[in-house]
Amino acid sequence: MNFHVFTLFPAMFQGPLSESIIKRAREKGLINVHLHDIRDYAEDKHRIVDDYAYGGGPGMVMKPEPVFKAVETQLVEIRVSQPTPSPIPVILLSPKGRLLTQRVAQELSHHADIVLLCGHYEGVDQRIVDHLATDGISIGDYVLTGGELPAMVLIDCLARLAPNVLGSDESTANESHTNGLLQYPQYTRPPDFRGWTVPEVLLSGHHARIETWRNEQSLLETQRRRPDLFEQAKTGSSQESSSP
Repeated sequence: MNFHVFTLFPAMFQGPLSESIIKRAREKGLINVHLHDIRDYAEDKHRIVDDYAYGGGPGMVMKPEPVFKAVETQLVEIRVSQPTPSPIPVILLSPKGRLLTQRVAQELSHHADIVLLCGHYEGVDQRIVDHLATDGISIGDYVLTGGELPAMVLIDCLARLAPNVLGSDESTANESHTNGLLQYPQYTRPPDFRGWTVPEVLLSGHHARIETWRNEQSLLETQRRRPDLFEQAKTGSSQESSSP
């Protein structure tokens, strides 16, 4: 899986991409992250990438020329390097984008190459949205200073879905949100900590009982902590049961 990140602040990515699972995945060549500084594609000597908004208002807006040039130049090279031509999503990280969910992540994880475009300042010229980006992703209903942090979140989210990145491909099967519910509680040694004990069923070695307990706890956790997800799960189940 190849991530092609277009940003005004490439140095922001160094820490998160150089630690833990992401670091190991990059070292093994399971994922690749290519950082592109949009300023390198500005054509004036001052490398200007933003300007005042037409109609007035506070802040600056990212100009279309350097963004288009940066992305289009790299798209040509990416397509040449692909053994089999395939669609390349150009994702603008923006609070206006569709909300990132595990289902969206699973959908995007099937792409071999993904372009991530990080907005900044007061946003990007609308022509970038209309004629360059093919998708928009938001990581939540709040506003950040730029698209860099959301891009890092998306890279982490998608990378762990890539084959062999995690210790076992089964690791993602029972995680929170994978099936629309939150994950069941997890315990490890010691069995008794400050008088708080591990549920007896988990110590029983009875796999069928453990599976039943985990399913029940997953439902209870979701109902207690995320009633909105619980209602969605109930609605989905009722629709499936009523379908011919």
